[in-house]
Amino acid sequence: MLKRADKNRKLKPATLMVHGGTTRSGFGETSEAMFLTQGFVYPTAEAAEARFKGEEPGYIYSRYANPTTRMFEERMMALEGAEDARGTASGMAAVAAAIQCQVKAGDHIVAARALFGSCRYVVETVMARCGVSCTLIDGRDLGQWQAAVRPETKVFFMETPTNPTLEVIDIPAVAEIAHQAEATLVVDNVFATPIHQKPLELGADIVVYSATKHIDGQGRCLGGIILSSKDWIDENLHEYYRHTGPALSPFNAWTLLKGLETLPLRVNQQTHAAATIADRLAERSEVSRVLYPGRDDHPDAAIARRQMAAGSTLVAFSIDGGKEAAFRFIDALEIILISNNLGDAKTLITHPATTTHKNLSPEARAELGIGDGLVRLSLGLEDVEDIWDDIDGALAAV
Repeated sequence: MLKRADKNRKLKPATLMVHGGTTRSGFGETSEAMFLTQGFVYPTAEAAEARFKGEEPGYIYSRYANPTTRMFEERMMALEGAEDARGTASGMAAVAAAIQCQVKAGDHIVAARALFGSCRYVVETVMARCGVSCTLIDGRDLGQWQAAVRPETKVFFMETPTNPTLEVIDIPAVAEIAHQAEATLVVDNVFATPIHQKPLELGADIVVYSATKHIDGQGRCLGGIILSSKDWIDENLHEYYRHTGPALSPFNAWTLLKGLETLPLRVNQQTHAAATIADRLAERSEVSRVLYPGRDDHPDAAIARRQMAAGSTLVAFSIDGGKEAAFRFIDALEIILISNNLGDAKTLITHPATTTHKNLSPEARAELGIGDGLVRLSLGLEDVEDIWDDIDGALAAV
């Protein structure tokens, strides 16, 4: 634990990711302890009663809270600037819980249409089964957010940058529209990472992460997290979380704590690699389009400069020749691995039209700019020259 509680507000992210939220047992361990327990014991029946009433601090059951999970939550709170947080079993558990805990039958959601396929399934299909309607709009068009608002609108939801075309949505402007409508804004910040973008500081009410991605960053475990104000979590998420059970495993929480220790180092290196590769791809005749928020030719470059510290760790680009050419390119890669994950220490590539967004209709994919030649590249920690040599050789196969 840091010697002064208020130091969290002054320390830089790299320091917070090593020390933030640490609680040591009586053994004084250097590395965070892993509490693999379902339950906790009480000194007396009166103490158990007081703890269940909320009159006495302490843990009750690991589905509610756990010391290792709480360390992960507090470290993320320190990085994000949030008052409270809840760790979840996966990123999708975080998305689903953050939305569902605050709506009821008859309510309405407005969401940017450029979403990860499972996120669209939650807002379009799962919520519809619960009697909650959803309107999908072009998230970059502020007029569409405004026009979609109804008296029963309760939630705005978006990713920025988006998956996989890296659209950047104006968080402060959308937050203002949401708050005028007395709705809450939920932002999935997984592509930007908390190193490059702070949605809560920009006006969002809730931020969610798939901790599986950059936060773990080494392909080891699943996890997610929801961060917000203490009031919002107490009033909306707390009871939902306790009773529906999306809790994060203590073992995974410990693994994610280890990932956070190197998060700034990894993300900054991966971002440097992404910017380098994007610039080189833009010069290749085999590539018809490059999408990277850190480049001046990105359609949303001005917004990215205002709200992001850097362009992120991913690049999307289109290979001339459609699916056949894209598959030839991907299959010719030797170092870069074919995987739909991202944020890993290893450089990964996927073909969104046949993987992450395959369940969308061809018309919906076209509307989002997901052509048959589009590939998504997540930069890892290999030497950038080796990554480029691999790409250069594979482009020759196209």
